[in-house]
Amino acid sequence: MPYYIFRINQGPTALIKNMDKLAEFDSFKEAQQHAKQMRAEQAAADSAIIKVIFANNPLEAEERLQEQREAPILREWEK
Repeated sequence: MPYYIFRINQGPTALIKNMDKLAEFDSFKEAQQHAKQMRAEQAAADSAIIKVIFANNPLEAEERLQEQREAPILREWEK
């Protein structure tokens, strides 16, 4: 399964995200390096998020990025 790099912009509502597939890599190391380079080149005023995701195909990757995950429960000693 390949690694995809997506640019995520906030859509008109909090539930809708605009996603653009930027690149596809076979190894995580290459994908991670490319994503770091893109984040470094990103303008300070640009609020887009660049993420790397592992999936079978681009559609599955977009679905995984759209999932709403619950915030982790912090224990008293973790605060």
